[in-house]
Amino acid sequence: MLKLNNILKIFNEGTIDEKIALSHVNLHLNPGDFVTIIGSNGAGKSTLMNIISGVLIPDEGTVEIDGQVVNNLPEYKRAPMIGRVFQDPMAGTSPTMTIEENLAMAYARDKKRTLKLGVNKKRRELFREYLETLHLGLENRLNAKVGLLSGGERQALSLLMATFTQPKVLLLDEHTAALDPSRARLITDLTKEIVEKHHLTTLMVTHNMQQALDLGNRLIMMDSGQIILDVPEEKKKDLTIEGLLAEFERLRGEKFASDRAILG
Repeated sequence: MLKLNNILKIFNEGTIDEKIALSHVNLHLNPGDFVTIIGSNGAGKSTLMNIISGVLIPDEGTVEIDGQVVNNLPEYKRAPMIGRVFQDPMAGTSPTMTIEENLAMAYARDKKRTLKLGVNKKRRELFREYLETLHLGLENRLNAKVGLLSGGERQALSLLMATFTQPKVLLLDEHTAALDPSRARLITDLTKEIVEKHHLTTLMVTHNMQQALDLGNRLIMMDSGQIILDVPEEKKKDLTIEGLLAEFERLRGEKFASDRAILG
């Protein structure tokens, strides 16, 4: 469903500030794979997500989604294939629009644009059904401005919007990091439920090692623009934080630098 072939991305090439963000990265995901990604700051995790979504274009290599090479497709043309939830709860929704207006935009993402109303009775009932799955009471607040929702409510709505049309690839970019522990647990549980229900091919970046171990069927660790560890499902289920740290030290000859990841 997703193939990254020999991806190279260099920032400020040829200057004293040159940085190799991704160094010949190869990553293949089968349909329904749920892969968690960990790594210290600057490892290349966000660059990887931006390459897939079309925010950035690789200097070398190809990105394939469901067999189609998308290197030349800009971000807005990849949007029907990709759902994405960001760390900032403010990023995935329009605060000045109502809940149902935001959902109407998400609903139309993979459909041909027409002059018909974005919200009608049939769609409103559909939106209510989907919102009920969040167990937050948002189905009774369809006309509320999204800017009035709490961070957890907005992130739950963002997750619903990103998966509304069952995209070919779902990108989760530290989407629980800005939430308090109780809301983070809620969004984590919703993520697991939605991904499993719709069998979504998912990449999730997280600084929380325990979360990376608890979710998904595969785990990859990045460092200095490379994938240095790829743990399959049969080994992942027995892996611990201590084991991950020991593996990083074995591969890199130094201790993992991010306390945030360990304590997450």
